[in-house]
This record gives sequence, C-alpha cells and structure tokens, in this order.
Amino acid sequence: MFNMIFADIVGFMNPGALEDIITGNVGVQITQKLLLVFSILLEIPIAMIPLSRILKYKANRWANIIAGLITIIFIIGGGDTYLSYIFFATIEVVCILYIMWSAWNWHEEIA
Repeated sequence: MFNMIFADIVGFMNPGALEDIITGNVGVQITQKLLLVFSILLEIPIAMIPLSRILKYKANRWANIIAGLITIIFIIGGGDTYLSYIFFATIEVVCILYIMWSAWNWHEEIA
C-alpha cells in the first residue's frame, strides 16, 4: 500500500508530470466518475487490511485472491514506462502475488 503511494509521489517528480495532470493532458479526460473509479480501486488494498482480520476463512481466502488480481490489473494497466514506476510496480506485483499464493495455500485452522 505504501509502495503504491510512494510510486505516485515519485511519479509527480518526473519532468512535466504535474503540468500534464493540471492541464488534463493525461491521455484520458479526468472526470469525477474516473476519479471515483480510481479511488475505489485504490481502496481495495487498504480495505484488505481490516478485512483480513475480520472475514471468515473461506471469504478471507477468496477476498485476498480477487483483491490481488484486481490490484495487479490496476497497477499494470495504470502504469507508466518510467524506470521508477517499473521498479515500484515490480515490487508491488511480487508482494501481491505472494499474498495471493499464501491465500491459495492457506489451510483452515480447526479450533
């Protein structure tokens, strides 16, 4: 999660990045609906922190796998070709794949 935030912060330091955002020159029209979609997609990994503690075994397992897939698609699809973004995205994807692998291999604890 922090990696995603810092990737964006470092991305703002790329020459012309902030100017392009301010003028809306980002390849798509920035609308309130688009910002809402991005907000929801960014909320998924944040929500998984408490949900991982609250959800029952089966729901927790599938929530981690599905949230991981959605987040990986968002990271790769919304990505950039700057070396810094590729670095951050690689770490993010590897960590998410590990979480998904762990969820897939979880065994229900019997009390």
